[in-house]
Amino acid sequence: MDKHFETEAIRNQTERSQFSEHSTPLYLTSSFVFDDAEEMRASFAEEKQRNLYSRFTNPNTTEFTDKIVQMEGAEAGYAFATGMSAIFSTFAALLNAGDHVVSCRSVFGSTHSMFTKFLPKWNIETSYFKVDEVDLVESLIQENTKILYIETPTNPAVDILDLELIGKIAKKHNLIFIVDNCFATPYVQQPIKFGADLVIHSATKLIDGQGRVLGGVTVGNKELMREIYLFARNTGPAMSPFNAWVLSKSLETLAIRVEKHCENALKVAQFLEENENVQLVKYPFLKSHPQYKVAKNQMKLGGNIVAFEIKGGIEAGRKFLNNIKMCSLSANLGDTRTIVTHPSSTTHGRLSEEDRLEVGITNGLVRVSVGLENVADIIADLEQALNI
Repeated sequence: MDKHFETEAIRNQTERSQFSEHSTPLYLTSSFVFDDAEEMRASFAEEKQRNLYSRFTNPNTTEFTDKIVQMEGAEAGYAFATGMSAIFSTFAALLNAGDHVVSCRSVFGSTHSMFTKFLPKWNIETSYFKVDEVDLVESLIQENTKILYIETPTNPAVDILDLELIGKIAKKHNLIFIVDNCFATPYVQQPIKFGADLVIHSATKLIDGQGRVLGGVTVGNKELMREIYLFARNTGPAMSPFNAWVLSKSLETLAIRVEKHCENALKVAQFLEENENVQLVKYPFLKSHPQYKVAKNQMKLGGNIVAFEIKGGIEAGRKFLNNIKMCSLSANLGDTRTIVTHPSSTTHGRLSEEDRLEVGITNGLVRVSVGLENVADIIADLEQALNI
């Protein structure tokens, strides 16, 4: 019998040990032992599936990965030390010198740096399209294009890309379709249902949900994941067993946490939309959002990120940040605590002003990662900071 999302998140655990523990224990070991030479040979030859070395697999990382695989409707996965190690390892495993990538321009700052500063070292180039230029995607595809990559919702402007439409383009041209699903989580959105081959998460964000540990994960097609696994096994970006244990426990409460995050975020967005000192608000489940209908089609909820523009530009934005009292000023997101970020000077500060404006990151843009505090207190803090 198929179980519901919340039940699988809680009940999908490793096999109990001889101690009959109720909750999965920590397996803080670098390696594992074998009964004899033949078992050791067969294990390293992958004729026998078992734990060998924690850089390859570990019971804790396996449990965490298996949960994400199940949640996303994937076939296989691998857990990484950080979200960026998941992104880089995925691209490095699948691309060869001379290959080409087509990507939405609205991507995380470090992902943009990977595309523009590091992949070109291996003669791998990237062509960009804007969020409102999906009709231009096919014109960017070349004979050597291998990957089509997007984030949705985007970071930090919370734009929405049509997964089904882009998935059809990728399939038509036999491209690997990769989606960064960090802002949505598997509870809100499952890109594989819309044609994605691979899905990537920074588990540091809502998957952990409490700002405790770093982590990343890639899941999807088993043949592609085999290449990613072999790359990671030999280059070493594995997630630590401790972090995997924390993150696996975090997944048990993902659904209930994300429900409340999204409920709070919608109320915050509605408040900001009515505030006279705010000139623009973007939240996927606001009817004023340009891609509202697409968001409602592919997302269960609107997520916990609200982006807005303060009237008065960078000076007004700086004043607002300095007047925040309760909310945190941080570059992280997806925490129990509400976080206010100024992207142009932090997460996307390495981009040129021209590149920032290309993706809608103006000097006055503020990103709010809405937390789990009482929403009245969140709104009160934002209101007093806006009105001073």
